Parts: sequence; structure tokens; C-alpha cells
Amino acid sequence: MARLNRPGNRFAHTALRIGITAARRALLLVLLLAIVFAAVEVLPGDAAGAAAERGESAADLAGRRHALGLDRPLWERFAGWMTSLPTGDLGTSARGQRVTALLADPLPNTLVLTGTAFAVTAVLSLLLGCWGAARPGRPTDRIIGHVSTAAFAVPEFVVSAVLLLVLSLWTGWLPAVTVTGGDGTPASWTMLIMPVLALVIPQTGWNARVVRGALADQAATPHVEAAHLDGLPQHLILLRHQLPGAVPAIATGLATSTGLLFGGAVVVETLFNYPGIGTVLAGAVSARDTPVIAGVVICAGAVVSLVLLAADLVRHAVPGVRA
Repeated sequence: MARLNRPGNRFAHTALRIGITAARRALLLVLLLAIVFAAVEVLPGDAAGAAAERGESAADLAGRRHALGLDRPLWERFAGWMTSLPTGDLGTSARGQRVTALLADPLPNTLVLTGTAFAVTAVLSLLLGCWGAARPGRPTDRIIGHVSTAAFAVPEFVVSAVLLLVLSLWTGWLPAVTVTGGDGTPASWTMLIMPVLALVIPQTGWNARVVRGALADQAATPHVEAAHLDGLPQHLILLRHQLPGAVPAIATGLATSTGLLFGGAVVVETLFNYPGIGTVLAGAVSARDTPVIAGVVICAGAVVSLVLLAADLVRHAVPGVRA
């Protein structure tokens, strides 16, 4: 038993568990990519037909299908794409562009959008959750709970429409659409405000409740009750005793929001004409362009997996309950 408790053994055990978790997520990502290929296959039409020009003959269309490899079995196309993936090759789009080059500019823009939204969500969620936890059962706590629930229940496209109506059409404070500069990025930082808010509002509602619930669980632990009996101020108990123990649950909630932020970005980027992978994905679905769709999925999935791995590291590094 003593050997199992040694630091080296604990580190090896933790590393093994994280490695197994990472392998499972990698397998889930492969399964998701297989579903993407199959889903595009069952949609009406194909990439060759979507890219066809008026007046093309059936022979021209058949030649394009052959050039794109659409005459090969689905499993063979998927296996070929997966085989090239470890080398960084995401395939070629239906219009002959390398998918890696096609995503080179939109992906950083999306990472800026979702990264900013993630940071703002984390700060607001901690502030609101701690504010409510510092006043348990009081009107402020109840109001934060109700508002958080309502915010999370509203979809991103509804939030976007309200923001466009209020901040652009009624007041004219912010531009309604994103205009890109010569480098492919938004021409002004103000064009990020509404897309970021559209992502932040629902996710802050969810994570504020996660923070509040995690702090409430910690409030029932013996060391927190002992701190109350010792007469410590509420804000010190919250910051020194409740919050450290709540970190694993908070980190997990925020990591889960990463996937939701990427999902919401597809809608938000399209509505605000933001130059990110959401706009590319919408066009690729219309064009039945499987390599582009799979490229977007693998990029987003890799980022989400890394954030989830970081949350796993936090959860194993920080004890859930302080002794």
C-alpha cells in the first residue's frame, strides 16, 4: 500500500489514466469523422454536381466525379483521407484547393473569436457564481440563478438577432456585419464585440450555474463549516476554502463549453459575416465538399480535445475536497 502512495507511482497512475482518456477521445474523433463522411454521402447530390456549370455534359460530370474520387467506395475515400491525416494533409476541396490552405486564414479568426468568448465567459461566470455564493438564499442569489437559466436557454441565433436589432439597427453603435481587411481579419476590433457577446451570453448562463453549484457543494464540507464556526468573514471563506475545492468542477464546465462555443460559432459567424471556419463550413455543406467539412471538424475537434485534456490535468492536480 505504501508503494502505491509514493509520488512516482501516483504520477504514473495519473499519466496512465490521462493517456487512456486521450486515446478514447481520439477514437471518438475518428468515429465522428466517419459519421461526417457517411452523412455527406446520404445528402442529395454530390460535390461534382454542386460545382457543375450550366451546360456541362454528363461526360464532363462523370470526369469530375472521377477526378474527385467520388466513384470510389466511401470506405476507401475515408481510409485514404485518414491515412493522409497524420502528415497534416487534409485533402483537396471540390474546387481543387488544398484544405489546409483553405483553412489557414479562417481558423485563426475563429480561434480569436472563440478564445475571446471563452476568456470573457470564464471571468463573468466566476464573478456571477461567486457573487451569488457570497449571498446564499438572498434575492441577489435568486436573481442570478434565474437570469443565468434564461440566458442559457436562449439560442445563439436569437441572441445575435437581438444584438443586431439593439446595437446596430436601433442605436448604430456597432457595425451589423464584419468587413475584412487585406489580411483576411476583421478591419476593426469593434466588429468582434457582437459575435463575442452572442457566444458569451448563453455560455455564461450555463457556467455561472456550474460555479454556483460547485461552490454550494463545497459550502457543505466540514472544513468550510469549521471556518464559519471560527468566525471568518464570508469573502475569505469563499476565496480560501470554497473556491479552491470547486476548481475541478469549474474547469470541467468551462472545458465542456469549448465545444459549444465552436458549435455556436458556426451560426454566429454566418449571421455576422465573420471570416471564420463557420462560414467555410456552411459553404462546404452546401457544396457537399466532404474534405473541407472533415477538415473543419478535425481542427475544431483537436482544439476541444486539448482543452478537455487540460481540464483533466486540472482535475487530477487539484483535489476536489480540501482536507
